[in-house]
Amino acid sequence: MWRVEHGDCLDVMRGMPDNSVDAVVTDPPYFKVKGDAWDRQWDKPTQFLAWLDQIAEQWQRLLKPNGSLYCFASSKMAARVECLLANRFSILSHIVWQKGDDNGNGMHTRQHKPDCRNWFPQTERLIFAEHYGADNIAKGEAGYVAKCDELRGFVFEPLRAYLDGERERAGFDRKACDDACGNQMAGHYFSRIQWALPTRQNYEKLREAFNGQGGDYLRREYEDLRGEYEDLRGEYEDLRREYEDLRRPFSVTPDVPYTDVWTFPTVGHYKGKHPCEKPLAMMEHIIRTSTRPGAVVLDCFAGSGSTGLACHNLGRSFIGIEREAEYVALARARIAPKIDRQRTLFS
Repeated sequence: MWRVEHGDCLDVMRGMPDNSVDAVVTDPPYFKVKGDAWDRQWDKPTQFLAWLDQIAEQWQRLLKPNGSLYCFASSKMAARVECLLANRFSILSHIVWQKGDDNGNGMHTRQHKPDCRNWFPQTERLIFAEHYGADNIAKGEAGYVAKCDELRGFVFEPLRAYLDGERERAGFDRKACDDACGNQMAGHYFSRIQWALPTRQNYEKLREAFNGQGGDYLRREYEDLRGEYEDLRGEYEDLRREYEDLRRPFSVTPDVPYTDVWTFPTVGHYKGKHPCEKPLAMMEHIIRTSTRPGAVVLDCFAGSGSTGLACHNLGRSFIGIEREAEYVALARARIAPKIDRQRTLFS
């Protein structure tokens, strides 16, 4: 799915179903940074922020529980935008996009420095956020907590109870068990908190200590205990994978920008360029990091469609919204040849 809707983003978003997008990646007006009318439609910052909060309310409704929000902001307004979004979302990072290259080249090098009466704005900001309690939501949807309690109460408990029962029957306290094993693991071997199966070596040390004065303690062979434990651990691994699939995706490597300072060059001028167009490489970095293949990404200020192009290149679905007809046409024109070529290849 790939489409760009022509219209006001609030009107379009209000017609979309709850929990219908995996990520919101968007670049709202910055408030009196550009000379265009769409960036100067508010007299005061408070009016701009009130409008943006209406937008954020829709993001909150549309974004899935494990979704990600990326919202661009100007360096001047970023702090206020972040505080506003924090009323609805858990802020994860305040990313600084340094516009230039690794050699320090950028717009600042072309400025007449004596005319500047403050520090030249060489950066833009990107607020990265998720729903409050996102991990707990994922655990609940996976039945994670309930299943862990079930495993602990009905499956792992017999193993723990067997070991602890033999300890009590042999008349050993936990300190004596630590002395016998030469470690401080009795709290894990015999209690319900962070329970762990002893290693073969430590099981044999406990068996020797318990039977030192005669008796028949810890009669079960270690291989029997270990086999039961491995079966239970397999259930845990299945549960963990289920949980991971429900968590907010986030995947970076040392080969890409993985700190909260990014360096990407701005988009060079071309006929019809949107004044706020973001570099495709940066948008692909965001989409690749915070979505899985097949995810639905919303950009409600689609502009010339860079977010949508990144989604197409990476196998994600895209919903764009743009109120300016000329940029709707440009966004569709950028992607249409690629979609047609893809259809031809697979037809």
